[in-house]
Amino acid sequence: MINNRRDELLQFIQGKGESQLNELFKLYPGLSSMTVRRDLEYLEKKGLIVRFRGGVKKSGRTGAVSEDLFSERMIEHIEAKNIIAQKTLSFLEKDRSIFIDSGTTMMCLAKALPDEAFSIVTSGPNIGLEIIKKNNPTVTLVGGQLSRTNLTTSGVNAIAFIKSVNLDIALLAASGFSLKSGFSIGNYSECELKKMVIKKARKIIVLLDVSKIDKSMPYTFADLKDIDLLITDKSPGENILIAAEKYSVSVF
Repeated sequence: MINNRRDELLQFIQGKGESQLNELFKLYPGLSSMTVRRDLEYLEKKGLIVRFRGGVKKSGRTGAVSEDLFSERMIEHIEAKNIIAQKTLSFLEKDRSIFIDSGTTMMCLAKALPDEAFSIVTSGPNIGLEIIKKNNPTVTLVGGQLSRTNLTTSGVNAIAFIKSVNLDIALLAASGFSLKSGFSIGNYSECELKKMVIKKARKIIVLLDVSKIDKSMPYTFADLKDIDLLITDKSPGENILIAAEKYSVSVF
């Protein structure tokens, strides 16, 4: 949980370039300002951000520290992610164009993907490299700017590419979900890419472990009514099930 929060903070800061402390505190109204300050101190020690009076900005430093943060996040809620991955397999169709988002849950899905004739489009280079180990799926990578924190491509080139392809099924990840704020993430460029994917795909499936429910990040890419299926590791709660039924969204 703590590594997820730190990764989200880092994505938000890197997406904006510079952020004020009060702005960051508002991202987590249920946490004390001291907890958020400790997270920022951790990120600064890793060399990922620079703190200044009243705010923070992204660091120009590169190296393995971002990969370490991704690796730490990969092992969090691993059982839930594997449950979601196994559930998702039954909704995949061979000889169809399938978009697979970036992120740690999607990596679990990539590892579990059967060696069959799937046509995969992905914004996660690491996802593509995992799938291409198999013999039968084809993999197309979305070009664009590569994020060090979550290993995803986004930006104007990525959006232009998605505009040019046909997608049958889109598998999307979110950093948070609430009935008020919808499905949200901490990076604006990635948000815009997901919106374009939703416009292009015939069926929209969101993969979300329940630890992210009732949590909001700054940028919303979809509301519940915009998707077809929500796949979670366990029941998301009665209020969400009722809302899903209202909008004819299946929950698994």
